[in-house]
This record gives sequence, structure tokens and C-alpha cells, in this order.
Amino acid sequence: MWQRLRLLSLAISAAHSRWRAEVGRQIFRPHAPHAAPAFLEYQLQTNLTLPQSTRAAIAPDPNPSHTTTASYLVASCGLSPAARRRNRGLPWGPHRLHCQGRRGPRSLRHYGFSDTQIAYLIRQSPRLLLIDPDKILRPKLEFFASLGFPVGYLVRKSILEHSLNKHIIPCVEFLRGILGTDANIRLAASRFPYSFIFDPEKKMRPALQALRRHGLSEEVISKLVLIQIGVLRLAPDRIAQIIEDLEALGLPVSDSRFVYGFRVMLSIKRETWLRKVALYRSLRVSEGDLLRAFRTQPTIMLISEDNIKKKLRFFLEDLKLDLSYVMQRPVVITYSLEKCIIPRCVVLSVLMRKGKIDRGIDLLRALLGNSKRFSQQYVLRYAGDIPDVVEAYGGKIKFEGFKDRMA
Repeated sequence: MWQRLRLLSLAISAAHSRWRAEVGRQIFRPHAPHAAPAFLEYQLQTNLTLPQSTRAAIAPDPNPSHTTTASYLVASCGLSPAARRRNRGLPWGPHRLHCQGRRGPRSLRHYGFSDTQIAYLIRQSPRLLLIDPDKILRPKLEFFASLGFPVGYLVRKSILEHSLNKHIIPCVEFLRGILGTDANIRLAASRFPYSFIFDPEKKMRPALQALRRHGLSEEVISKLVLIQIGVLRLAPDRIAQIIEDLEALGLPVSDSRFVYGFRVMLSIKRETWLRKVALYRSLRVSEGDLLRAFRTQPTIMLISEDNIKKKLRFFLEDLKLDLSYVMQRPVVITYSLEKCIIPRCVVLSVLMRKGKIDRGIDLLRALLGNSKRFSQQYVLRYAGDIPDVVEAYGGKIKFEGFKDRMA
């Protein structure tokens, strides 16, 4: 009996060895995608029972074409299996994707798209693999190239999926009538990623007519569209409401800062506006000062609530400035605290300690202005005698306040 059991054990062991060898050959030997793997047939013939996990791992795909296609998409385009599952409605047959899909990425590479950009596009919209690159993709890419758009702007499925003749060209022609030049179209579109999918007749023209009805000149409309192209997707009643609100705040359409106020009102919700007003008031900014500051520099309402808090506390507690005085020059609130205001304060502090500038200097006046002006007046001018100003301007010296500064 023991001898019989030993022989049976050896037979089973030999069968397992032959099965493993056959599995190895099948893994490394290509076979027809629709043919059943030979090692499965062998396993059935030998009547060996495999663990459930092993059977699940080697079970054939009910739709064998999916395996080949998925491998291609993952290897060539970076498309994850999850993204493939989200787009089950597509004809994922390997023949179509291998013949047509391979040409899509090659066409994108020809126009300067990096592999990373191509992978991003395909993950966002696998349907791009089914677009005929010669009939659809290439004309679209050539059209945008003729307008001077960089490749990076085109990494948007909203552009590559929409019809060139039905959406994009009519939209560009409409914008050209407002903005005048392709350079202006590029600038306006760079600020809003969905600029070329607006419907010119259903969306853009009604918005344009509403702006004209409210007294905006063609020049003002052009400037408004240039800085906030999203105005052309607004309903006429929304445009009317924004203009009414701005007039109530003292920014009529005749004011040169009206377009910036419009941009602000379009960019934030009413609830956000009210929260920011309450925040400014809680930091001891009077209603009158806030209103005047908004009329002077509307973008102070686009600053995040955390940044409003940090900046005003810095002016009040670290610089010992009267906030009423700060609000008279509200542009300073729009400057970056870490990248602009603090490095400039450190430079001024170094120069005060060295006796190069008066301790009673008007800090706000010194802090205002562009980087070139400040650098020439306070950094380059003294860099030879006081190397620390260069270190300070580069953010390498910590700001410790203006000690003994005259009020």
C-alpha cells in the first residue's frame, strides 16, 4: 500500500513539473489572441485541481480582444485599466485601435506633443484614439499653429474633441471681430481654457449685444473680453446684474477701472464677496476705506481670505502701519507677502541699520513699484558697499522688524 501511494505521489509530482514547464513555454511563446492557452487544455487532460486563486489568474478574458487592446493602451498611451473601463462604450477592438490609434499618438508627436502630454490627453479622452489623424486631428493642429498657439495650450480635450468647422473656426472668427488680432485672441484664450467651445450665435452674440445695450463702447468691450473672455458666455440678465452692482459701488461703465471691477464680480460668488467684506471689516478696515480701495484696485477682492488676513496683520503688527493709510494704496495688498513685501522690507531694514536710508522713510512708498525700480533704487545702488542687500533681496536673511524706526 505504501509503495502504491509513493508511486501515485511521484506521478502527481511529475505531472506538476510538466504543467509548470508548459506554462513557462506558453508565457514566453506568442500565440493567437483568440486561441485557448495550450497549458489550460493540458491541465484539464491531466485532471489536476488548481487552487481557486490560480484558476482565476489564468482564466481567459471573456473578450480576448480587450487584453491585447488594454496592453497597447497602457504601454503606448498611459491609459489605465480604470480609464478603459470608464469608456466601455468605445469599440475597443485591437484591430481598430492598433491601426488607427497608433497613428493618433504619432501625429501628436509630429506636432510637438511630449509623451507625457499625449498620455494625459488619452487618459482624459480615450476617444482621441479613434479620431482619424489625417482628416480631423491634423487640420485642427495646423489651424491652431497658424494662429500661433503653443502646443501646451492644445493639451485640452475640449479643443481636440470639438469640431473645427462647426465650433472652433466660427468662434475664432467671432473673437477676431472683437479683439482684432490673433495675438489678442491668444492672450484672451490663455486665461480661459474653454474659449473655443462657446456657441457664437447662442451664447456670444447675445452677450455682446447686452454689453452694447448697457453703453459699453467697442473699445471697452474689446478690453473686457481680452482680460475676461468668460464674459461672452454670460446670459444677458447676469451681465445686467453685474453692471448694476458695479454702478452701486461707484464703478460706472465710463470709469477706466470698470473692466477690472467686472472681472472681479464675474470671478467670485456673492457669498464669497460678503465673507471678504466681513473679513476686512473685522480687521478694522472701515466701510468707506474698503469701498474707496475697491474702486482704486478692484482685484483686492480676488485675494484669498487667508492672504487678506496675513497681509493686513503684517502691515498692522509687524510694520506698525495704520490700515487706513494702507487702504489708500491698495495695490500693495495684491503683492505677494513672501516673494515681494518681506524681501523688500529686509532690504530696507539692512539699509536703515547701515545708515544709508532714513529711519523715518515712508515704508509704503518704498515698497510700491515694480521689481526693476526697487532693485535699481535699493539693491543695485548699494550692492557694492553692502553685499547683505543682495542676500536680503534673495530671501536669505530673516526679517526681524524695523527696530527703533521713527514713526
